[in-house]
Amino acid sequence: MTEQKSTRVPQFFLTPGGPCPYLPGRTERKVFARLVGTLAQPLNEALTHSGFRRSQTIAYRPACDACSACVSVRIVTERFEETRSLRRIRRRNSDLVRSMVSAEATREQFALLRTYLDSRHAGGGMSDMGLFDYVAMIEETPVHTHIIEYRIPDGSERGRLLACALTDELRDGLSMVYSFFHPGEDARSLGTYMILDHVRAARRLGLEHVYLGYWVRGSRKMDYKSRFRPIEALTRDGWELLNGEE
Repeated sequence: MTEQKSTRVPQFFLTPGGPCPYLPGRTERKVFARLVGTLAQPLNEALTHSGFRRSQTIAYRPACDACSACVSVRIVTERFEETRSLRRIRRRNSDLVRSMVSAEATREQFALLRTYLDSRHAGGGMSDMGLFDYVAMIEETPVHTHIIEYRIPDGSERGRLLACALTDELRDGLSMVYSFFHPGEDARSLGTYMILDHVRAARRLGLEHVYLGYWVRGSRKMDYKSRFRPIEALTRDGWELLNGEE
């Protein structure tokens, strides 16, 4: 019985409508499937390639009536070229120490997340997240995932934690599930730097893409994603270069 449940064809469900977090006045709906059993990893890979995102044991994507503003985007790693401004950001963070750790939540990570949410997303959907919610976000995963920590040496044994990225490993790329950073380090552009670091990591691993989730034209929250070129968007005809890039 257990084996049958673990390999069955996934079921998809539709959520009721709710306020859109990106476009005021619009209603958001999502379609989702559970990631369980022996097929969780290949299913997560297939769904990510089809425009889904992962949250714990759920894969979801927007399914809004009469709206297709949320577009899945991914960086083409081998063709990616840093602009002058991106090179400056990379050099600005050359003092950071990068380490890949298991998907196990720590109080240090949670304290950084709370600082980030209180500063950047007060009143948002995650604003009331507690420690146990964070543990679930990190540790309830049926797929290959890890955390990348970015620290600055400060004389202590491990250094001060400045940023974290929860990242899924796929056959064709890295999927940045969620990232957060210290809001008092604006000059470092840590969100952008973490994406640059993931592109370099994907290249070292011979992976073709870095999946960034959704991009919404006209949303200030999403503008930073369009800085990474060439970037592909998922269309009705499959993955295509965004804005006619060549």
